[in-house]
Amino acid sequence: MLVAIHQPHYLPWLGYLEKMAEADLFIVLDHVQFERGNYQNRTQVRVNGAAHWLTVPVVQRSQKERIDEKLIDTRQDWEATHYETLRRAYGQAAVAPLRPIYEMPWERLVDLNDAMLRFLRAALGIHTPLIYSSALGVTGAKSELVLNLCKAVGAGALLVGLGGSRHYLDRAAFAAAGIELVFQEFKHPVYPQRGPAPFIPGLSAVDFLFNKKTTREELSLAA
Repeated sequence: MLVAIHQPHYLPWLGYLEKMAEADLFIVLDHVQFERGNYQNRTQVRVNGAAHWLTVPVVQRSQKERIDEKLIDTRQDWEATHYETLRRAYGQAAVAPLRPIYEMPWERLVDLNDAMLRFLRAALGIHTPLIYSSALGVTGAKSELVLNLCKAVGAGALLVGLGGSRHYLDRAAFAAAGIELVFQEFKHPVYPQRGPAPFIPGLSAVDFLFNKKTTREELSLAA
């Protein structure tokens, strides 16, 4: 069984979803420390030909808070701002399916990210089973944690993404455990984007979705 592991992101990019689509099981790594300035509570979309950040405000209580403990700052009217930005960027008809999500009274960041992920999975036809790491009772840090998660679900191979894990994974420990490391190879598709300026890669997958209706097969072929 090929397993992929990644922290939850807010409206993640195509590489995240391609990694999920290629795996037999995807573990959402939600019981590790929340990282400020990462993509756990923010994403980029294209507005008037330029990359624009959408950031979900969160409550700052402790630097040691886990992702699954992180609360959204409900004092700010961020939902209306995000929806209006997306509407201006991609049009009312394209973003209308997101309205029910933005109208929900979210409290936990992980729940919002889960709703957005379910929307993108359905839109792209991705059916890879999901499990949250907080439900597995696994401990450890960095490479040890990843290895323990793989063992907990009976993985035969780990799909390693494009990020920092390529550098910190203990390859000898995985080999000793009989778990193969498979490295993701993702070629970002180039598609028509609204507005002037050159093509901007790495935006939220909604940019791809709202500019070019696609399926899981098209996403995989683009890799």
